[in-house]
Amino acid sequence: MPEETSVFKASRWTHGNHLFPVRIEVSRERVARIKPRLVGANEESIPISKVASVNINTGLIWAEIRIDSSGGSNPILSHGHRKADARRIRDLIEHFQEGS
Repeated sequence: MPEETSVFKASRWTHGNHLFPVRIEVSRERVARIKPRLVGANEESIPISKVASVNINTGLIWAEIRIDSSGGSNPILSHGHRKADARRIRDLIEHFQEGS
């Protein structure tokens, strides 16, 4: 069975996302923040089973999402996502945690 992964891109109209927008990828196994660069990318990930909380801070148009780990590692922070996408990320994480 192929792995189901949902990908959410930040808007190019937000600070720090003009050339290489951040992607949040949510799968059954992990949630990852991928920041592309000219050469390569910076990737942070947390296993779904280790996600402690998801905090969404919404503005007029965009939302910032913070995903905390129960393992004590640094949280995953990302800004410039649509509010609906941020809520969908939270819902997917909760859904995958229930299925674990």
